[in-house]
Amino acid sequence: MPDDLPSALSHVSLGTNDFDRAVVFYDRVLPMLGLRRIDEFPGGVGWGRRFPEFWVQTPIDGRPATQGNGTHVAFLALDRGQVEAFHAAGLAAGATCDGPPGKRPQYGEAYYAAFLRDLDGHKIEAMCWEGPLPG
Repeated sequence: MPDDLPSALSHVSLGTNDFDRAVVFYDRVLPMLGLRRIDEFPGGVGWGRRFPEFWVQTPIDGRPATQGNGTHVAFLALDRGQVEAFHAAGLAAGATCDGPPGKRPQYGEAYYAAFLRDLDGHKIEAMCWEGPLPG
């Protein structure tokens, strides 16, 4: 396996109870971070920069989608402007604020982020590092 893989994760999926509405929401929010719709199948759409790293889909088991307590998805933004655009687009598309754009020194001095609850109640975040990466 090559050492230059861009991420430790292949993809993340969130379930939705209103597929069409969720797709419209993410089609409006994710471009603020440079992500585009890359792949889809009936009941699922995947977004990413080059590979479908984030998916929204109806649950495969047919049961209702639920949120996980303590679970959230963080999208890597390139800069503070993308974090702020993500947050504004999310609010305009019907999300609720779960933490406005700002520095989060509890996560690191260079951590800048914004948090939303999507239309299904999932916690989503956009974040960037405004300085050297840790480690």
